[in-house]
Amino acid sequence: MCYNKNMTVRKMPIGVQDFENLIKSGYVYVDKTAFVHRLAQGHVYFLSRPRRFGKSLLLSTIKQYFLGNKDIFKGLAIEKLEEEYPTSFDHVAWAKHPVIYIDLNSEKYGEKNSLDIALNRSLVPLEKTYGIENCGESLSGRFINLIRAAYEKTGRQAVVLIDEYDKPLLQTLDNRELFDDYRATLKAFYGVLKSEDASLRFSMLTGVTKFSQVSVWSDLNNLRDISLLDEFSDMCGITERELHENFDGEIQKLADYNNISKAECYAELKKRYDGYHFSDNSDEVYNPFSLLNVLAGKKFSDYWFQTGTPTFLVEEIKRNNFDLRKLINGVDVNSQRMSEYSVGGSNPIPILVQSGYLTIKGFDKRFGKYRLELPNEEVKFGFLNFLSPDFVGKKNYDSDFDIEKFTTDVESGDVESFMTRLKSIIASLPYPTARKERTVELLEYNFQVAVYLVFTLMGQFTQCEVQSISGRCDCTVETADTVYLFEFKTNDSAENAIKQIVDAGYEEKYKAGGKKIVKIGAEFSTKERKLVDWKMI
Repeated sequence: MCYNKNMTVRKMPIGVQDFENLIKSGYVYVDKTAFVHRLAQGHVYFLSRPRRFGKSLLLSTIKQYFLGNKDIFKGLAIEKLEEEYPTSFDHVAWAKHPVIYIDLNSEKYGEKNSLDIALNRSLVPLEKTYGIENCGESLSGRFINLIRAAYEKTGRQAVVLIDEYDKPLLQTLDNRELFDDYRATLKAFYGVLKSEDASLRFSMLTGVTKFSQVSVWSDLNNLRDISLLDEFSDMCGITERELHENFDGEIQKLADYNNISKAECYAELKKRYDGYHFSDNSDEVYNPFSLLNVLAGKKFSDYWFQTGTPTFLVEEIKRNNFDLRKLINGVDVNSQRMSEYSVGGSNPIPILVQSGYLTIKGFDKRFGKYRLELPNEEVKFGFLNFLSPDFVGKKNYDSDFDIEKFTTDVESGDVESFMTRLKSIIASLPYPTARKERTVELLEYNFQVAVYLVFTLMGQFTQCEVQSISGRCDCTVETADTVYLFEFKTNDSAENAIKQIVDAGYEEKYKAGGKKIVKIGAEFSTKERKLVDWKMI
């Protein structure tokens, strides 16, 4: 049968954050309502997930549940669960509660009054609904009045849902005065959730990260942080099972459109968009935004990454001298270092994890240590491409730092052009200003990072390995007919670099393949701050 490449797929809910609209408009929905039933047995929650991972849709689903809109949930998991377990704790099935929904996601927070505007946008309509007059009280005072009025006038405890609680803080990390002002406002505002506990049936805050400076976490001692718990790990995102059960038809269309088999298509999706773990013992989940976009458009691309990477992440990495090689190879961290992010602190790990740029890949129960790595190829290559101008001295687009040209050079056997291009990049590395001993150390670090970035980014186009441990060649590139073995020395000769390749037998594992093996040694001089020599045999 001839395949029509213009054939449409079902409606994918890309950017659809309203649950009622999603259901009534016939969008595809991966049923997560069993989690809503589970959450409803509790009281106060916090959930951290990366941007565009479905947090807003989850809160909208919870909103419709507590509004008692049973018909919207017809045929979904929660309908049966509510019939089987209609009451628990203070939970009554399909009871209609007043819902206070505060959305901090849509505002830009560059001005002093931006937070007030955002909070007013949520508070004013609700104050009118419950007949509350704004008598010049503070935002936290108005929040208290609103919760109490909602309870008193409906006879049922209120439900408070706060979407992207931390966005005002994330957008002002580079403006400490405004950050501190927002922090004070939000501390008082969120503190209401504890003082008005008796008037509240359910509360949930979502965001990207958990700020230690916003003392919700100490003041709200009844708040349950479910961000790293197994039972909620796949509440946002799409599991392998859900992908097969819900999208197999779209996968076939995607495979046909790209002239690959269905098995190859599943493998490509997994390589690019899967790999997130939100607890130490959970299934991997796919990035839902990227997955839905590729199924809708039938084209593999970096959809999530293209929506924007916060520049403050780059600044945090640079400020903490975080070794980029750990982003490439992974890092082991103690569980205590995973929980809260402190602005101005020395630990960027929590925000890298919570923002989705590192994820859990393993857990050592004995020592309480997580293994953290880049989740998938979309994040790996997107993030490293984004970071590279800040770490190789190329602030603008520059022909020398063109990974495609590096790849083309080595695939065509043009080692001379490859090494000339690499020498140009090394020559442009930023010069560290520190005491002499530290300067030498930083120069060597900058050189090693630049080499790592070049070879790692080449891995998206060809078979390329970058090693960081002794006993293995620094970098290996394998083309259709040749294997290139690279060894780089600092303040040591290119000849000795090649000698190490030979003496250590790095080429042995490749001899059986029948390909030509090329050994390349290079010397970086910290005194001259450049790649001074290279040899090839």
